[in-house]
Amino acid sequence: MTEPEQRTGGGGAAGGTRRHRKPRGTRRKQRGQGGKGVRRWVVVACASVLCLAAAAAVVAALGIGRLNGNLHTVDIESRLGDGRPRSDTQGALNILVLGSDSRAGGNGAWGRDEGGSRSDTAMVLHLDAGRKAARIVSIPRDTLVRRPDAGACAAAPAGRRMMFNSALSTGGPPCAVAAAEQLSGLRMDHFVEVDFQGFVSLVDALGGVEVTAKRAIHDRYSKLDLPAGRHRLGGRQALALVRTRHAVGDGSDLGRIGLQQAFLKALIRSVHASGKLDNPVGAYQIADIVTKSLTTDTALGTVRALKDLADQVKGIDAAHLTAVTLPVRPDEADPDRVVPAEDEAGALWTALRTDRPLPPSLAGRRQGPGAGIVE
Repeated sequence: MTEPEQRTGGGGAAGGTRRHRKPRGTRRKQRGQGGKGVRRWVVVACASVLCLAAAAAVVAALGIGRLNGNLHTVDIESRLGDGRPRSDTQGALNILVLGSDSRAGGNGAWGRDEGGSRSDTAMVLHLDAGRKAARIVSIPRDTLVRRPDAGACAAAPAGRRMMFNSALSTGGPPCAVAAAEQLSGLRMDHFVEVDFQGFVSLVDALGGVEVTAKRAIHDRYSKLDLPAGRHRLGGRQALALVRTRHAVGDGSDLGRIGLQQAFLKALIRSVHASGKLDNPVGAYQIADIVTKSLTTDTALGTVRALKDLADQVKGIDAAHLTAVTLPVRPDEADPDRVVPAEDEAGALWTALRTDRPLPPSLAGRRQGPGAGIVE
């Protein structure tokens, strides 16, 4: 077993969470203070992909290959075998982006290391064939999916369904990729996982991220105390912002997704405004931080591969980034869980499979109660 598989593929029953009653299938009980709830920052991983790709372009141009040793990789292809969705022959690219709640190593500052890890929130990053636009689909953590037939998920308890967020702990990145492909019908061309410390360090290296809060946000669980107005958030404060849910909407997991997506755009703006990528020293600093916090599929796991990705996505900015949440409804058999809303979710995945703009009924509407609070 490779080192990254040991780090991300630990045990834990499918579902991986205690059962609680909550309205509309989305509310979760608070799991304690400190690091226990720090799992909602994964939105930054999408920005990390774009930031790292751009930084890698400068680093690779200088012939600096030592960053390859920072990256952890997992061989997804050999673990999943046949029966996967076809690759897009027109050139669109899909990247599954997850956040790990592992407390191992430097992440111990966020809580006790209990072995293994889960991804309570996940995103599919879709880059269109012309590399002019990107679309992000957030997958709520309690979404029930049909248990993939892939051997990577063999450790999951027998049954027809499993929670999406349990895939990482059940079978590591290969199982998470299999679950995403099962849900969407899209082939995941790449996989990226980011840890806590990488998020905090990236924000701090940029000198903070500027956001405007339309109203005050106070959450004693995430320890966020943000008055209305314009702020430059450091790493820890930014982490508190993207994990907050008690101060957004009805306190559900869906409520904070719009907040996370708004922060993603603010982060991308800050990357460009910082000028870090305009000089070799700044680019190397960003690349060093992000590579140390990433696990990727083998094909993406070199600075050269990331430079190639940078060459493809350099024209994409926040103005051409569309973020939506997978349309879901409460599961009839278990109101503590959600399932895709068939018609709307089907239209969403079809748009990505055919590399077309999202239906007007979905674009800008499925961002949750947190949308519009921060920009």
